[in-house]
Formats: sequence, structure tokens, C-alpha cells
Amino acid sequence: MAKYDSHQTRRMLEVHGAPLASFSRRGAAFLLDIIVMSLLFVAVVGSLEPLLAKMGVIDRSGRIVFSLNHGWYNVAWVVAYFGLCTYFLRGRTPGKWLMGIRVVSLAHERISLWHAVERALGYGASMLEGGFGFLQYFINPNKRTVHDRIAETIVVREPRKKRTNRGSRKPKRKNEPEAVSSKQKRASAGCGGMPPE
Repeated sequence: MAKYDSHQTRRMLEVHGAPLASFSRRGAAFLLDIIVMSLLFVAVVGSLEPLLAKMGVIDRSGRIVFSLNHGWYNVAWVVAYFGLCTYFLRGRTPGKWLMGIRVVSLAHERISLWHAVERALGYGASMLEGGFGFLQYFINPNKRTVHDRIAETIVVREPRKKRTNRGSRKPKRKNEPEAVSSKQKRASAGCGGMPPE
């Protein structure tokens, strides 16, 4: 007999208490991604323009138009950019990486390709009704927008990793013994973990 598996509940408990990303960080990341995505679009379509014109994908006037609401190839580009970046960069896009935030799945330990693409498609739903789907960040208790709820995700702030200066060591005091690593201790311990006599 099949039994209900509450894997989502376990995952939700794992991310409980994670620091949520602010609206300003999310907005800045989105704008940075639009810039990166547009530059990539111009580079790729610019290099493929003769082929795309021959295939009839773009008009022969040589005008390359990138718009979030113009043509199927623009929608496909947006979904591919956000979906693939989110999946392959483990919840980050270039903009999210620069802003120190990441997308985290509430259902799985790692965001799946389907959830990443689903979330990218959800941006369209968030833009409906004048962008009200984005503004739901302010009324949802977990700061989730429409595309977050569609893909069962949250956006969290990543803690900054502390950088250590390898060259700056604490000066050794006179008559202070050298620090011994656990590996060195085991090596000098002899057989069976017992110190040699």
C-alpha cells in the first residue's frame, strides 16, 4: 500500500530560519540579469544573424530586437537564460551571484532543472497585472513572489565567506610549541592508535 511521503516537510524544516533576500537585492539582481541577458542575446543573435535571417526567424532588415514581450524567441531566450543559469549555477544567476543571494527549493535539496525552468516561466505570471506578482513579496509572510510559489522556492541571502590572509599568521611566542594537526598525531601514534613507548 502506498504511503504519503512528507519529503517537502523535511526540506522545509531544513531551510527554516534561513535569512531571506530583501526586495532591493532581488530587484537589483533582476536588473543585472536583464543587462547580462541582453548583452548575451546581442552577441549570440548578432553572430547568428545571417543564418537566422535565412531561416526567417528574424526579419531581413537587420534589426535585432530584444524585448521581454516581443516574439517567441525572446521568451525562449529569457526562459533559457534564467532556467539554465538557475539550474547549472545551483540557484544563482550572474545577477544573484553579484548580489549575494540564491534560489533554494522547498521540495528538494538541489533545485531541479524542471523547477528552474518552471520558475523562469513564472516570471511571466509575476509580470501580469502590472507586476503585481512581484509586489506580492510584501504581503507574503515568507517574502515569496508568484514565480517563487509556482516553483516552490524561496530566495535567501548567502553568508559572505570570510577571507583569511594566508600570509598573515599570528606571531609565534617564544617557547610556544608548534601546533600539531590531527593527521600528524595519528601518524606518530603507531599501531592501533596507541602512542609508541
